[in-house]
Amino acid sequence: MLRSVKTISRTPLLRSAQVRCLGYHPSASHIDTPDNKVVTHFDFTEENYVFVNKILNKYPNNYKQSAIIPLLDLAQRQNGGWLPVAAMDKVAKIVECAEVRVYEVASFYTMFNREKVGKYFIQLCGTTPCMICGSEDIKKAIQNHLGLKPGQESTDDGLFTLREVECLGACANAPMVQMNDDYYECLTPKTVVELLEACKKGEAPPMGKWGSLPMNGQVSCEGPLGKTSLFEIPDGCPVREGGFDGKVDPVSVKEHMSY
Repeated sequence: MLRSVKTISRTPLLRSAQVRCLGYHPSASHIDTPDNKVVTHFDFTEENYVFVNKILNKYPNNYKQSAIIPLLDLAQRQNGGWLPVAAMDKVAKIVECAEVRVYEVASFYTMFNREKVGKYFIQLCGTTPCMICGSEDIKKAIQNHLGLKPGQESTDDGLFTLREVECLGACANAPMVQMNDDYYECLTPKTVVELLEACKKGEAPPMGKWGSLPMNGQVSCEGPLGKTSLFEIPDGCPVREGGFDGKVDPVSVKEHMSY
């Protein structure tokens, strides 16, 4: 019985059914394309090798594998938002582990894209709070405006990719999308189209004071009455000498994460 199951799983029919999406996750199977093969060359840039060494220095030499996730993220950013198999192999070589260990990480976490995505990668939250607040209308507005057909994730020009995902943790400002690293919240069909048009011009709206952008004009999670509490900064716990002083600007957090 086990042998027959293994045999069936290799049939072209099921392979084609696996090809692109399983629920909210892309297929775990690698599919060769002209620019994504084991023999395709990938290496970090000289500039990014500075970050590679900075990341590795955070861990003892016998725990280099702890750097797999940040190194994959660095490789993905260098490669235009997606990870070719050659980039995973490079990371495996750097951390001195079997390549399959890196494949396991890259195929498990949805933050890693193992197929090309658009310049503007839109992750639309479809979980309950966003759904109740109109995420289906937002999805239809995006699909209609970009001309995406059923089952089509990316526009023909490669500018946009739309994928529905589970909760992104901004329920108070539902419905929302994550576009690349940034959160655009409190969306309506009208404002999401305005967002798409701004991106087409290369003018994606900058993030607000707290690192996200509600598209209805509000500040962060403040309600329609504005700020109603916490008018003064509360006294915090003492910080150990040389520790984090809490003065990081949320908008510049990537800089403090070495990106």
